[in-house]
Amino acid sequence: MAFVSSQVDLEADEDIFQDALETISVSSQSDMATSNFHFSSGDPKRASRQVRGSDVNREGLSSTKVDLKSGLEECAMALNLFLSNRFTDALELLRPWAKESMYHALGYSTIVVLQAVMTFEQQDIQNGISAMKDALQTCQKYRKKFTVVESFSSLLSRGSLEQLSEEEMHAEICYAECLLQKAALTFVQDENMINFIKGGLKIRTSYQIYKECLSILHVIQKNKHEQEFFYEFEGGVKLGTGAFNLMLSLLPARIIKLLEFIGFSGNRELGLLQLREGASGRSMRSPLCCLTILAFHTYISLILGTGEVNVVEAERLLAPFLQQFPNGSLMLFYHARIELLKGNIEEAQEIFRKCISVQEEWKQFHHLCYWELMWINVFLQNWMQAYYYSDLLCKESKWSKATYVFLKAAILSMLPEEDVLATNENVVTLFRQVDGLKQRIAGKSLPTEKFAVRKARRYSPSLPAPVKLVLPALEMMYVWNGFSIVGKRKDLCENLLVTIEKAESALQNEGCTDYSVDDECIVKLLKGCCLKNLQRPLQAELCFNHVVESEKLLKYDHYLVPFTLFELAFLYKNQGEIDKAIKVLETARNNYKDYSLESRLHFRIQAALHLWKKPSSD
Repeated sequence: MAFVSSQVDLEADEDIFQDALETISVSSQSDMATSNFHFSSGDPKRASRQVRGSDVNREGLSSTKVDLKSGLEECAMALNLFLSNRFTDALELLRPWAKESMYHALGYSTIVVLQAVMTFEQQDIQNGISAMKDALQTCQKYRKKFTVVESFSSLLSRGSLEQLSEEEMHAEICYAECLLQKAALTFVQDENMINFIKGGLKIRTSYQIYKECLSILHVIQKNKHEQEFFYEFEGGVKLGTGAFNLMLSLLPARIIKLLEFIGFSGNRELGLLQLREGASGRSMRSPLCCLTILAFHTYISLILGTGEVNVVEAERLLAPFLQQFPNGSLMLFYHARIELLKGNIEEAQEIFRKCISVQEEWKQFHHLCYWELMWINVFLQNWMQAYYYSDLLCKESKWSKATYVFLKAAILSMLPEEDVLATNENVVTLFRQVDGLKQRIAGKSLPTEKFAVRKARRYSPSLPAPVKLVLPALEMMYVWNGFSIVGKRKDLCENLLVTIEKAESALQNEGCTDYSVDDECIVKLLKGCCLKNLQRPLQAELCFNHVVESEKLLKYDHYLVPFTLFELAFLYKNQGEIDKAIKVLETARNNYKDYSLESRLHFRIQAALHLWKKPSSD
């Protein structure tokens, strides 16, 4: 039973979340900022903390505690401050009661955790874990304490669920949210596998609590008017179960089967429905449901999905936030992402710059914008500007030094030699640094870091001479699904095609090396993507087929064939040959393994199969 406070002996290996960890760590830097706050107006000076004395003697409680109403109101005020770029003020509002009130504890620890995720500093991670541990202890004070007999009977009957007070119901929701965030930090704390398993167990416990809370919601639905804060509890359940269903539905088929065996399940339509219902409600968490959907549309669908994004819903959801917080960093960031996904790249660039200029308190938000501005300049082939932002990331951000340094070297590789000399950088030296910069999370390397390390081996000092990578910046752009964005702009596709064809001609004039076939196939894949976006399907298909037919000749970049099959499937789907497209996707999924970025492709295949095998209800 999820409510039994002594429950610690959950079984099963939960390492299935490692596949998505890297991508989520990028997107969570933007969407975790809103994971536990209320979109609301309010003056924090008007906050009233009503101290209740009736529970003074209750086991585990301190002599004073904040009532539920005050906790909810002050969290709303804290969110207002946070979305107004007043991050320290939000912390200071919540701090005094963070060990007495479940909602103060939840809000305060979330901001500390957010900072840890964004900085990746070990001290910040420790601070986050400590804050979340305190928050869990605070929430635990308010949770129902079941006897052994009650715990056993509750497994057999739902009747005991009605015994929970309204405050105890909220304690379950807050506890589940804290547990999930602590799990996320446990994943990144260090490479100790014990910590990794603990993180998985926390996720499972959180999932079980949300399932129990959904059962409670069904029980009390008919008597909701007797609950003063019913809609707040309902909003928490909608947010948690909706987000879990959405997250689990993204996972590849083989992992879903494992999860179902150990009690997890995910339904994308149900998840989106619950989040939409939560967003349309009047609870504290209504805007959080909106922003969860926003994160799905503006990031996850692009990186772990097909790149087909529901921009219309994203714009509709963001509109009220932009109106109330026109200079809020988070709102501007999402606004810029939406413009980018619409193909309005220059407009997005200006909004990202504005996002940087409106606040100096949290430099971490700047790093999010540097990442986006770097890619925008890659799309535009403004290589010196792209280098500028990649260099800033290398110097200031600790998210993934190996990826940043590889990207900086890859971008410099696109420049003429004289321009590289002007930067005082040495491309070979940069590529040789990549291997020593890779991180390990829960004993595993990040997938794109492993990819970067493998590509950078061509510059190893053990080789007689470096063998230059071909179009490495465009290859990384492909890995991050950038062609889905560039595809909105014919002019940019044509410009990229010119660059790719120049590289193709140069390869034909060079002598053969061990890497010749691999390089030729990389160029063909990139060229095929441009031709597909330019509505030249026959030429694109020739490029893709060339890669597939070269499978047995590839020596290093074995990821190229399954990824090319994925692109070929989309080509067939766009021509109306759905059955043929699905067959090619299943070939890519079932016939290849142990290649770079395998998990990322399996996520994308899962998303495509989900969309193509039945009509979309989104």
